[in-house]
Formats: sequence, C-alpha cells, structure tokens
Amino acid sequence: MNAKRLPHGGEIDRTRPISFTFDGKTVSGFEGDSLASALLASGITILGRSFKYRRPRGLFGFGVEEPNVYVDIEHQGSFLLNQRATTTLARNGMAARAVNASPTAAADRMGFIDRFARFIPSAFYYKTFMWPNWHLFEPRIREMAGLGRVNPDHQGPVSVQVNHVCDTVIVGAGPAGLAAALMLAEAGEKVLVADDGVRPGGSLLHRDAKIDGMAGLDWLSRTLALLADLGVRVLPLTTAFGLYDHGLIALNQRHRDGRADTLWRLRPKRIVLAAGAIERPMPFAMNDLPGILSAQAGLAYLRRHAILPGERIVVASNNSTGVEVARAMAEAGANVTLVGETGETSTDIRHIRGRITAARGRSAVQSVILDNGETIATDCVLVSGGFSPTIHLYAQARGKLRFEEATAALVPDAEIPGVTVVGGAVGHFTLAEAFAALPQALAVDAAPPVAAPQSYTITPAWPDPNMKGRVWIDYQHDVTTKDVALAVRENFVSVEHLKRYTTLGMATDQGKTSNLNGLALMGALTGRTIPEVGTTTYRPPFTPVPYSSFAGLRGGQRMEPLRRLALEPEHRALGATLGEYGGWLRPVRYGSDHSAILAEAQTARRSVGLFDATPLGKIDVIGPDAAEFLDFIYYNSIPSMKPGTCRYGFILNESGIVYDDGVLVRLTEDHFIVSCSSSHVASVHAMLEEWRQDRFAKRKIFIHNSTAESATVTVTGPLARRVIEDAGIDVSLDDTVFPHMTTVWGRFGQARLRATRVSFTGDRSYELSIRQDLVGPLWKALEESVHRAGGVPIGIEAVMMLRAEKGFIVIGKDTDGMTRPMNLGISGPLHKKKAEFVGKRSLLTEEAQRADRMQLVGLVPADGKGLLPTGAHGIDVSSGAIRSIGYVTSSYPGVAVDHPIALGLIERGAARIGDEIDIQHLGERRKARITLPCAFDPKGERLYA
Repeated sequence: MNAKRLPHGGEIDRTRPISFTFDGKTVSGFEGDSLASALLASGITILGRSFKYRRPRGLFGFGVEEPNVYVDIEHQGSFLLNQRATTTLARNGMAARAVNASPTAAADRMGFIDRFARFIPSAFYYKTFMWPNWHLFEPRIREMAGLGRVNPDHQGPVSVQVNHVCDTVIVGAGPAGLAAALMLAEAGEKVLVADDGVRPGGSLLHRDAKIDGMAGLDWLSRTLALLADLGVRVLPLTTAFGLYDHGLIALNQRHRDGRADTLWRLRPKRIVLAAGAIERPMPFAMNDLPGILSAQAGLAYLRRHAILPGERIVVASNNSTGVEVARAMAEAGANVTLVGETGETSTDIRHIRGRITAARGRSAVQSVILDNGETIATDCVLVSGGFSPTIHLYAQARGKLRFEEATAALVPDAEIPGVTVVGGAVGHFTLAEAFAALPQALAVDAAPPVAAPQSYTITPAWPDPNMKGRVWIDYQHDVTTKDVALAVRENFVSVEHLKRYTTLGMATDQGKTSNLNGLALMGALTGRTIPEVGTTTYRPPFTPVPYSSFAGLRGGQRMEPLRRLALEPEHRALGATLGEYGGWLRPVRYGSDHSAILAEAQTARRSVGLFDATPLGKIDVIGPDAAEFLDFIYYNSIPSMKPGTCRYGFILNESGIVYDDGVLVRLTEDHFIVSCSSSHVASVHAMLEEWRQDRFAKRKIFIHNSTAESATVTVTGPLARRVIEDAGIDVSLDDTVFPHMTTVWGRFGQARLRATRVSFTGDRSYELSIRQDLVGPLWKALEESVHRAGGVPIGIEAVMMLRAEKGFIVIGKDTDGMTRPMNLGISGPLHKKKAEFVGKRSLLTEEAQRADRMQLVGLVPADGKGLLPTGAHGIDVSSGAIRSIGYVTSSYPGVAVDHPIALGLIERGAARIGDEIDIQHLGERRKARITLPCAFDPKGERLYA
C-alpha cells in the first residue's frame, strides 16, 4: 500500500506538525489529523490484528464504522482503552499501541493462529474444550479474549453530566440534519444538533454537492451561520448512543483538549434521526487484506486529510457512487480502474463491468482477480457494496424495519411517536430526495433547500454461498461465509441464533458493516428473502461510552458528601472514634481502644446504653389511601395496625428478594412513618415514589422524606425506663399505656418529641425523636442520666454485637441478592395475606419454594478455637468433593453469653438445629454447631424488664 500525503489541501493545519508513537514507532502528522489519517499517511500497512485468527488488518472505514483498528493510548498521564483510531484525534506526545497484538501489530507472535483457521470455526470452543475439563483451558482463553487491557492503577479524569432541555434533538449534522435544524429553528423551536464528527457537515465535507445554487461547502458555511444566529446549539464530537424509555436520548461528547467526556441527557419533544448511512463491504475472497478500504472512507481521507490511499487503485462498486470516487482518485494522480456495473467515467479511468472474486497478497493487497479471470495489480482497493441506513437508534426505540429492493437496504417501516427519521437514515441516498421529504417528515410549512438533481442506482452484490476462498462478512469478529454456512448446517437458522453462534454483528460493531451481508447470506443458504430472515436486535450503546461518563461526579465529597450528625460535636467531646456507615459519619466506639466495643455492649446489657440513631429512615406516608398503598409495598399485613402501634416488616423487590427491613409506625389512620435502614433511605424513598406514580397514580397519597428534619436518640438496657424518667422527659412510661411496639408523644422542656418503644438490641429500648436543632440539650440530659445509672454511650459496633446476639439481621450483611423472607424464617404473610404485594408472584415460583434453600441460623464454634470468620463457608464433603452449603454472615464475641456467636445462611438450616458442620476459610477447616439465630433471651422477657 503506497498511501501518501499530498502537498496541498485537506482540513489539517500544516503549520502545526505533531508526532506520536504507534507500537513504539514514531509517526508524524498535523493538527487536525485523526490517529487513522496520520497512520495512513505514514505508510504503515498493518495497524491491527483480527480478533480470532490474528490476521493482519488495516483501515477500512473513516468513522464509527471502522471494524479493524483499535488502540490503547497513554497521553499526559491518562490511559484510554480500546479507542477507534478513526474517531480519535492525534495529539502530540501520544503513545498508541494496537490492541489484540503482542508485541506489535506488525510482528504479532500469535499470528500463526491463522494457519489453523480450518480447525477453529465459529463455536469451536463449545465443542473442543469440554474434555477433560473446561477449567483447564478457561484461564488462557479468557486471557486471549476481549480487546485491550485494563490498567487497574489508572485514575481517570472525572466526567461531567448535563441535563439539557430543548424542543428537538437532531442526531447528525450532515446536510439533511442541518437543513432540518434550520427549518425547525426558523419555526421557533429550540434545537440541539449532535454529530460524532470533528466538525459538522457530514458528506458535504468530502462529496461533491450543489445546494441552492452554491457549492456544498459554501451552503454549509451559510447554514451554520444562520443556525448560530437562531441560537441552535451544534455539538461536534458527540455521539447519540442510546434511545431509552420515556423519550430519553443520551449523548456522549468528547473534547478536543483531552478533557473527560461529557454525558448529556435530554427528553425533547421530538428526536430527528439524520445519522446518514454506512457503506457496506464487497464480498470476495480475502476481502479483509490491509489496503482494502471503504470507497467513501478513501474519498474522505483524500479530501479531508489530503491523503491519496494508493498509487494503483481499484474502485469496486455495485452502485453509482463509485464513479465520483474513481474520478477523485484519478484527479489526485492515481492510476485508477473502476470495476462494477456503474455509470460512465472519464477517459483516464479504465472501466471494467464485472466483479472482483478474490484479492491476493500477504501483509497487504497486491492484486485482485475479476470474474472474467483478469488479474489487476493494485496497492489499494476501494469497495462500495451499497449503503445501510444508520437505523440503530430507531431500532432501539422499537422501530421495525422493511427491506427496500430499489436501494437494497433496510429502512424504517413506520413512524414512532416522537421520533422522525430523515436523509440517508431513511434510505434517501441523494440530497434532492432527502431535502424534498423534509417538510412532510418534520410537519413544518417551510421550503426546504434545493439540491442539484442526482440519481442513485445499485445492482445487489450479496455474498454467494458458492464463493470460493475465505470471504469475510464481519471483520470485527472474524466471521466468514463458511461460518454462516456452518451455523445453517447445525440448524442455527434464526437470525438471533446466527448472531450468537457466529458472533456476527455483536459487541461494538452492532452490525454496522456486517449485518445486511450476513442476512443476505443466511437467506441464500436457507431459501429465504432478507425480510423473511429478519433482523437482529440493535442495542445501546451505538458506540462504546467510557464508564467514567456513566459514573459522572458520583464519588467524593462534591457528589456524595458525608452526612454529618447534629450531635457530632458531642460525640467528639466524649472521645468517639468516627467512621462512615451508610454514608453517615457515626461513632464507631467511644475511645481509641478496639476493646472498648465489647465493654460498651456489656455495659448496655448490664445496665443501660445510649446511642445516636438519627440515620434511621423517617419517611412520612400520608393520605386516605396510605394504608392500602403500604399494604402493597410491605410483605407483612398493614391495614390491621392500629394508630399508635408499630410493626416490623420487610420490603421486597419484584423478584421477591428482601430489599429492606424496619419498623413501620402508624401515627394516625392516614399517617405512617417508614423507618427503613439508614443506608437505604434514598432508595426506599425512590421505590415508594415509583410505585405511587405507577400503580397508585390517582390515589390520595403523599410521601415526604423527613429523615433530615429530626434526630433520634435511643436508650436501651434494663435501666432504660429509669434513665428516661431521670432525664426530665415528660412522657408516660407505664407499660399499659406505652407497651412494646407502640409510639406516643411527649415533651422535653418546651420541645415536642415522639417516643417509640422498639428494640434493635433485645433489651427494653426507647427511640426519642426530636427536631434536629433541639437534640443537643436532650442528649446532654440523657447522657448525664445514663452516667448516673452506671451506663455509657455506645457506638454502632456495640449495637451490631447486641443485635447479632439477639438474632436480628442487617440487610446486605445477613442477606444477599437471593434472600427471600422464607430464608429468614418468615413465611406467614405469604400464606395468610390475601392482598397483592410487591414480589408476591416471585415467592410462589419453584425456585423460591425449594426445600434446600438457604435459611438463617445461629452458629457456635464447636472446636474451642474462638470466633468463626465472617464469610467462611459451610461445606459438605460427603460426596468426596467440597461443596458450599452456605456461609457465615456475622460473627462476634458473646456479650451476655459465654461463647462467641455467629449468624449464617445455611442450606436446610432450620431442619439441622443441633448438627455440627464443617466450616472452611482460607484453607483452614473449623467445626461449628447450628443453633437458633437468637442466642440471647429467646422468650423476649428482657423487652419488658
């Protein structure tokens, strides 16, 4: 391949040269080059290796359609993984390395794999590596799979997320998109245009055009000026990668200066898809050799980067666009042969009607063989097999496609509310046709631009099942015609099965260059038409999006500020060691010595303890329909609750998995307080709102998260009642008036407070909730009273010890993503509750009702070796092999009992009380005895002591 930079022309800035390295070799370019254009101009032929066979590959495309050349990049301390060379701007000092190649693309030591291609067709690994054991081969196969290598030590820049409001989002800043933007903006709409190119213009930047009597580039300049005057925002380097529910369109914007990408979220009234079309490859043997490019890509490199891709160029086209490409190459000084059923050309271009049947060459194309037997020496082949509309976003919005014979393309079949498709994306492959359709498509009364008359004709050139040699259908995944034929022989004739069996059109490619040729070949092999074969499902993202864009500013104090307790100064004054729990800075213990935790817990058991429970959720649910609503939300029955009472209950997700637990307080007939786990307040609030809007949209329900408005202080222990009385709190503590699991109102001085008698420790306990700004004096009075009673303030770790000893769980610690209420010994509501509730149907499935499910149990060391390790697995060795039967979820020293205690989820645990089981952790074996979860006061007498 003898590509070269021309002395004049292009969009590059020749006054600003740059240099970077590729696979360790220095490459020169200019400001305005992409990595691909600079590499092409440098004369480097092999720029990548194919995914499966490690075949040498060069450039094929110009933009997001590029299937071959991906690089990992290091630049100014940043690391970018799996970047398409065609969409990555070249920057001075950049170090790029080809992915899937070792040590370099040109000298890949795994290149020999291609010699064994006949033994490794599609799905070979399913058949080859099952014997003697898949796990013997798995590590090496996984090491070779995938593209690029993650640098786990890299700390990338922080991305920004933007929520933008406008009337219309237009995807694509080509001529159709810009014309649509102008017509809508002049009609008074607020418009945003997104385009993944470096600059707006689309095909006008490299193809000949005449619009409104002026050259295409002149019309482009005038239109952009008019759009700027109308306030239209045009975002270059911005890819619309997904259309989601409720009209959400997501954009990812890259930046020239190397800043982290920006994620845009918009829900406009209308989305106009003007993303153009992607040129298809031509099927012939060895059509993946370096030096074989898309014809439009070759034209773009010529006119935008002043690069002539070869000296002896063959343009192979089955449609009328090949003539323009051939003329442009000839005018730039190349010796050009045009092969195909196309229109007339100039006299300095040799025109042969026919098709290429094979290419020849080792590391690059050196010649092509035609169907008439003629061999033509060449160093560059530009192919055009027709155009496929870029309908990925339309398909993501559940749009259906139809095959149009006249253009040999899949086009949108019907309108989708809120989505309009125009230009090449709808199959209008001439400007005149695209412009003429705009007024009706956009429903605006405005005259569209007028383009010079053009015609587009095509003679289908689909893959032939009888083609000889290796004909590539999908460059990115190394899928050939023989792979598709194998899928058919093995009865994978559904288009979705074909996709998964061969990997055709998967991953980042999403069928951009491969899909239609694959569908046509499947049809030919099975005697079906392309419409009968059907299409695969296009999935977002359209092109890869950095994880940092999705994450945005989610971490750190700016976006996740540590929540602070109103009593933090008081805790610090008492010598508290503070730590983060569920996003709150809370007292771990009082004192620096870790042994203080057990001492605090023992004091609380013996006399009384005082702890700050402010982070517990306090979500008000109010209204005449609140009881019915919460009965749907909770696993437990709610309407039978009387005002002034409390009930412990579970909230499940739709899969029947325990999502949260806590106490529900009913203040009045139509006023409840959901006291959820402190770390789940935001998510439980969001869940309540989601169900209120979805299922109870027209009901009288009001939800308010008042967690931040009040502070809660808990007094627990045998002397808790005496402490409350001694602290001067005006509340009736008589057990007949204020029994366990009830709530009453009282006063502290002039302040009103709510006292709730619930316990997370197993001892008599009182939760006192008061306004945040009034909690200081209340804490001081209680602390002094606790001190007089011989008690102490206790931190969260002591509370964890006390609750585990009582057998109380912590969601996410003593449960996992498979834990259902029955696993925790609570199955009554499933059988007794008649009302529908979230997750009910999932609890009735065969999986949920399995007799061998994990069940919550207590565990006591049976070997005298002390604490059981948290996370240790219970194991069954009866079959000779080690099998996990569950694991330890919590483990602590005993507080009121004389032995360590633990909780765990163990297979069939409830039926195995008293049994000894083996426990294994980090290679060490232990013995444990299964007990009931409650190790302390199983009759609950201490709640009333």
